[in-house]
Amino acid sequence: MSTQTTGDARTDGTATTAGARAHARAQEAAGANSGAAMATLPASAWPSPPAGVGADRLVWAETVHGGGYTHLVVARGTSVRLTDLAGDACAHLLAYNADEPWERLNVADTVKIQWQAYLTAGCLLLSDQGRALATITEDSSGRHDSLFGTTTQTYNAARYGDGAAHCATPAGRELFTLAAAKHGLGRRDLPPSVSFFQGVTVDDDGAPRFLGSAGPGASVTIRAELPLVLLIANTAHPLDPRPEYSCGPIEFLAWRDSPTTPDDPQWTATPEARRAYANTAAYLTPKGIR
Repeated sequence: MSTQTTGDARTDGTATTAGARAHARAQEAAGANSGAAMATLPASAWPSPPAGVGADRLVWAETVHGGGYTHLVVARGTSVRLTDLAGDACAHLLAYNADEPWERLNVADTVKIQWQAYLTAGCLLLSDQGRALATITEDSSGRHDSLFGTTTQTYNAARYGDGAAHCATPAGRELFTLAAAKHGLGRRDLPPSVSFFQGVTVDDDGAPRFLGSAGPGASVTIRAELPLVLLIANTAHPLDPRPEYSCGPIEFLAWRDSPTTPDDPQWTATPEARRAYANTAAYLTPKGIR
């Protein structure tokens, strides 16, 4: 059987089935340089598990390159650690209740209810139902942003010349759209996100000040308090003043752990935390989940 093309002849070698197959297989080898996420399965084969975490507890391990995205469903009690490998990553994060995904991260409530715009260890990620979706348990970076969200295609096109999902300078919202589609979610399901590893502060006059990265090796660990769908877009921060699109790789690890319980000091650290954890428990208890 012959393959015919219309218009200009194909010059990329994919005009035949054999050529298309060779081209497709070559994409795997090029993945490390194309922004693709690279997972290690089984996760226990990852060469550097977190300190104190046995390799047999790892359930996911991958590298997400700059301009890439990933998505994962995790069980309640799972710990997830993101590490900025080269000191230039920006991990934009969205979280959804995996059982009822209309419940999702609410950045405004996360900031307002906890009286804290600068997220770090001990802070919670709250849902639009007032429940604790996740707890930030460790943070060696201290440079995050809960105010300015991620980039859009229009913004990146004006700034870098393009912002489509598969270009060299993809926007965070376009990457989130791809990740969300894997879970039956669309653009209307994308709320404002939080971002890790590129710091922003607000001066007394209300003007934002970009702080940049904490440097290579900075990490943040969150613990899932509900079964979660996690979406991560690794793309340049919208306030990054550099004229070139800059974003380094992220190490993304997840392992079996335990959710926060009433005997954990974190539960009663603040009245706001206690209420959020209690709301989560009230939601789970009738389902027979502890």
